[in-house]
Amino acid sequence: MNGTAARFLRFGMALSGLVVLGWVLTGNAAKPAKHGIPLPSDWSHQYMVFSRPGTAEQFARVSKDPRYQQQIYRREQALTLPASVAAQSAAAFMAQFSNKRHKQLKRDWSEFLGTFASAGAGNYAAKFSFDTTTANCGDATTPDYVVYSTGLVGSAGQASLVGFDNLYTGCTGTVPSIYWTYNTGGQILTSPVLSLDGKQVAFVETSSGEGILTILKWAAAPLDTVGTPESPQLWDASQYPACTAPCMTQIFLHAAGGVASTDDTTSWAYYDYTNDVAWVGGTAGWLHKVTGIFKGTPAEVDNGVFPVRVSLTAAWLSSPIYDSATNNVFIGDSDGFLYSVNATLGTVTQSAQLDFGTGLVAPPLVDSTHGLVYVFASSDGSSECAGGVACSAVYQLSTSFTGDSAGTEITVGNSVLPTSLTPPNPLYAGAFDSSYYNSTNGTGNLYVCGNTGAVPTLYAIHFNAGIPGTSSSGATLATPTSTAACSPVTDVPSPSQTAVQSERLFFSVQGDGLPLCASSAGCVYDLLDTPWQPLTTYTVGQRIFSRNLHVETVLTAGTSGAVAPAWTSVAGTQTTDGSVIWIDEGSLNQALTNNWAPNHAYNQPYIHFIDSNGNIEVSTSPGLSGSTQPTWNLAVGGTTPDNTVTWTNAGAAGIAVLPAAGGSSGMIIDNTVSPGPAASPSNTLGTSQVYFTTLSDQVCGTSGSGGCAVQASQAALK
Repeated sequence: MNGTAARFLRFGMALSGLVVLGWVLTGNAAKPAKHGIPLPSDWSHQYMVFSRPGTAEQFARVSKDPRYQQQIYRREQALTLPASVAAQSAAAFMAQFSNKRHKQLKRDWSEFLGTFASAGAGNYAAKFSFDTTTANCGDATTPDYVVYSTGLVGSAGQASLVGFDNLYTGCTGTVPSIYWTYNTGGQILTSPVLSLDGKQVAFVETSSGEGILTILKWAAAPLDTVGTPESPQLWDASQYPACTAPCMTQIFLHAAGGVASTDDTTSWAYYDYTNDVAWVGGTAGWLHKVTGIFKGTPAEVDNGVFPVRVSLTAAWLSSPIYDSATNNVFIGDSDGFLYSVNATLGTVTQSAQLDFGTGLVAPPLVDSTHGLVYVFASSDGSSECAGGVACSAVYQLSTSFTGDSAGTEITVGNSVLPTSLTPPNPLYAGAFDSSYYNSTNGTGNLYVCGNTGAVPTLYAIHFNAGIPGTSSSGATLATPTSTAACSPVTDVPSPSQTAVQSERLFFSVQGDGLPLCASSAGCVYDLLDTPWQPLTTYTVGQRIFSRNLHVETVLTAGTSGAVAPAWTSVAGTQTTDGSVIWIDEGSLNQALTNNWAPNHAYNQPYIHFIDSNGNIEVSTSPGLSGSTQPTWNLAVGGTTPDNTVTWTNAGAAGIAVLPAAGGSSGMIIDNTVSPGPAASPSNTLGTSQVYFTTLSDQVCGTSGSGGCAVQASQAALK
């Protein structure tokens, strides 16, 4: 990093710290700074999280972690397209959406990565924005880019790592464009991480049964293709800091003593920005510590303390999370145990066995502010769930848990069907909503796609002052006989011109999609989860997700009450909340599965579905539908006569879907375009970008058929 860039980065970090301190002391959301900072978005930012500090001590502790500042920017500040780009793209954007049903998640682009290519279930791409206030297209000096691993063995005819730039719909030229493609010599079955300045990428790959931490300096190479990648020059670690991009170095992972090599296909590298250290797990239960990753001379620590064998049964390890507040590394294994490892002394604390199924595949989710660790288990080994079978479960433990601790368990569905010997699917990580992030005492919701042995189902776990309640089922997400696996869940708040942001959940199921998506195919879901807020001005048509897991739409504008109302559980009914009147859109289950049908007897009130305009229609007066679909009333609360049925418009559906062969990898989401002023055409560009790969081959736009790198956006995110 040159001197100017370093000074800019230090200024950005300092400014961010001041903004965050104001956020803590005033109780208000941080306001966007005039100038942004570089912002990496990789897997680690979804697993190391920070709820809002409630004390000066908590703030002083967590603000030392650069991920804290990054989280504030990521969740509170959206990027804007340059004015020239926004103006020329507004008309094209509106043309794309003017006749599109809102229930269709928009696929901006889909690019061929190779036959059978995929980042893999649970893995992630990595996105870098060079300035958090501007979405940089390919013609910028430093364009934003996204990195995908292909999951294939690198060769002269197949890239193992691919970077794209010119990412956004509003950019000119080819969207996206190849930024560079590399054959790194191995197979990358893990998620990449990015340096703070975006100039380097690190990832774990495997070759001939050996795990390798590769650190890469990239260089723009727009003539590269997936089938004609470059092979970066390989340098010894001692020479790597001075090498000229594109170049790389490789650290072969070894057991203690540096003799026996270890493999790694299950553990992603976690990067500690402050100490320039990468933490990596692997086979045979070894936890590796590698120093000098991006700013020094890379080297694995082998000093009699590290590497440390945390699992004495040689179980493989999942991905580690380093918590600077406790100086501990948290990591799970295939035997179902969670470990806490002191990052200096190497001392290991083992929990009770938490998973009795596929093992702790997902990394633990750590809330550093409140000292809590969340673990996602495919099976709890009990017989306590429906039918006398084991449960899939989320466990909450303290970051200072003691040996054999099991923490608090919250079940999220069945682990196996009563008559089945099939092992459960992995339980991938859930995501907290903004009410949890903004709370000073750990109050909010955790959304998880559970039911690992039966129909994949969305669950919500409500936390009150850090104490979890029971889980609530929100929706079944596949056909009734499906046992398809889910992806991890990602939550994203989207910028808004009003006081109330829209907030969405993104995740996928790997098969047996509902008819709304495309039965038998994998399906990506985009569901509204905006939490209710007290004493807030709401306008007609705004929507929230209630504690009953129903979408509520504002029928009469006003100001909400000081405490949440008693929400209904019946579609079409109204709830008074201060001076606001809400209309209930109904359960997600019915909205996802119901459709309008001709000459159909709607004998029960409150049947609801998504109409051709993307709005929820509720049968407030039962009867027999007509022979042709009526012209739907577009006004919220407006009624539509349909032979003897009366339908009431309950507002825009909080649902969007996108078919994806085999489902998707984990999703990286970047708020890269915010609404402009009301009078500006750029206010139509309020979207967020979603990056993932498909898990099975399909047609990738016009670039080929195989595994696809996808960017999608949702028109309702504004």
